[in-house]
Amino acid sequence: MKSAPRFAIVVAIAVAVLAGRHAMQSRDGGSPEPPTTPAATKPAPPRVWQVGSLELKPCELAQPHTGLSTAAWCTRFNVPEDRAHPEGRKIALRLAIVRSSAQVPAADMVAFIAGGPGQSAAESYPVIAPAMAPLLAHRNLLLLDQRGTGDSHPLSCRNDEPGVPGGAEDTSNFDAAAVRKETRACLDQLSRDADVRFYTTTDAVADLEDVRRALGSPQFDLFGVSYGTRVAQQYAMRHPEGLRTLILDGIAPNSLVLGEDFAVNLDAALKAQFARCSANAACRERFGDPYQTLYQLRDALRANPHKVSFRDPQNYASVQRVLSEYSLATVVRMFAYSPETAALLPLSIDAAARGDVGPLLGQAKLLTGDLGDTMDGGMQYSVICSEDADLLSPRPQDKDTILGEGMIEAFRAACSVWPHGVRPANFHEPLKSNVPALLMSGEFDPVTPPRYGDEVLKGLPNGRHLVLKGQGHSVVTRGCMPRLLDRFIDKADAKTLDASCLDRLAPLPVFVGFNGATP
Repeated sequence: MKSAPRFAIVVAIAVAVLAGRHAMQSRDGGSPEPPTTPAATKPAPPRVWQVGSLELKPCELAQPHTGLSTAAWCTRFNVPEDRAHPEGRKIALRLAIVRSSAQVPAADMVAFIAGGPGQSAAESYPVIAPAMAPLLAHRNLLLLDQRGTGDSHPLSCRNDEPGVPGGAEDTSNFDAAAVRKETRACLDQLSRDADVRFYTTTDAVADLEDVRRALGSPQFDLFGVSYGTRVAQQYAMRHPEGLRTLILDGIAPNSLVLGEDFAVNLDAALKAQFARCSANAACRERFGDPYQTLYQLRDALRANPHKVSFRDPQNYASVQRVLSEYSLATVVRMFAYSPETAALLPLSIDAAARGDVGPLLGQAKLLTGDLGDTMDGGMQYSVICSEDADLLSPRPQDKDTILGEGMIEAFRAACSVWPHGVRPANFHEPLKSNVPALLMSGEFDPVTPPRYGDEVLKGLPNGRHLVLKGQGHSVVTRGCMPRLLDRFIDKADAKTLDASCLDRLAPLPVFVGFNGATP
């Protein structure tokens, strides 16, 4: 923690002064003796926490562009970039442990795996830290930035770096040639000090097992969110001895080809969310059919993509963007992820259809900006191009959905340039395990819908799947879910878990105006 050394010095000086004053005033004779010059002393060595073979020191984990941070203990953990040639280049992974408040923590350790692909565990953690706080009463928590993310040799191509064109917000339609050009520029940049073939899920699983052994081989309570559920399932397949429990939030089955169902999943989630508006008299009177309005707006932008101006919600500066069917689909998809932004979607779409794009694009700038700052796109390509791209095929049935075929086409174009790593033969086989498992999904999740969790549960006889009403993607922070997570990890038994407290959850009322859900 950055402020810890300064705080420690201040406390040490105060204690020394008070102790000296007490000693002088307690001597016989009443008057203090003349002070003597103290002998030179060596500075105190930095605090070190030994865990297994690793030495960790105090650190602070900050989330970019927020005031959120977490005190932790950190070290660097070196692994070979290419495991087939361990004598070659080494990469340093950021490893952090949030320490339990217990004097003698449990022998098992919670391990958090972030989503993406491309998100940093350390940077993502402050957002879910309140949900994880109950676990720290008895257990330490491991945060390992997956190789290629965060502070673990990140594969980042930022838009302000040389040779990298502007982002999707300046795109009027899908252009495969432009995607290939941008991908090549990113690859040329990263290849100066990385072989991008070795930043896959399989490599991350091997890294995680090496870390576990270095920590003294504790069993993990392995908690994956979104793409992190793929990593967790792959780890469970290959290192079952390392697991005590398995927790999956926003579940991507091993059988899933990433990108294949994005369009149909989003369309289904939008229909379900907009149906709530149709069922509410005030919402129906204010917006009519938001689903129909959305597609009318899409058709108008398909015929006439154009530049629009709006105020940046962070600094109120005037911003210009191309509004097209492509950018609209990206924005709507981001809105659908959480109940808070989904509740604003009918209002924002209606405003955009009437010519006021500020509510839609302003909120989108906040969402995509925060995500872009915590997502490493090169690592995302390394994962998808190695593990999914050859299984992606055109889906003409998605052409008329709001997302269309654009994401599949973009992945296929990018992966025609990006080098591919090795995918194990059984990579896409369903997980089969007797490990106690807790699965959780949001009812309106637009990317990993509840049916995915049902599919994974078939291979987990000691598992249980909780679907949270009215919720979106990643639900561990919702309602009483933190308490249920703590109880599950404590007992390692999902079957007897009393989850009736989740019955109180409900969808967030749809906003009919910017003051809220009531007219």
